[in-house]
Amino acid sequence: MSAEQQLQELERVAEQLRVKVCYEPMAGLVQGTGGLVKLRGEYRIIVDRRLRAPERVNILADALRRFDLAGVDLGAALRRLLEPKATRRDAMPAAEPS
Repeated sequence: MSAEQQLQELERVAEQLRVKVCYEPMAGLVQGTGGLVKLRGEYRIIVDRRLRAPERVNILADALRRFDLAGVDLGAALRRLLEPKATRRDAMPAAEPS
């Protein structure tokens, strides 16, 4: 599945969860590339519109992992993308605190 297809599927999942996805220019006093926010009681995922599709996929996936996805129809590839990082086969082990 291409990054563009993943992005479309993640946007569909967000819509099912009633999470608005906004693409905004993140410049000036705002630092970062985006993430999950709660504004006036509603969740939103704000993404820097200058990012390419693979970077947008990472931001959406990181935000959507925080939701209960049990009732959402996900294909196998999307489910793997959204499983918690700690359980993903390709995840790096966490560093030990010093």
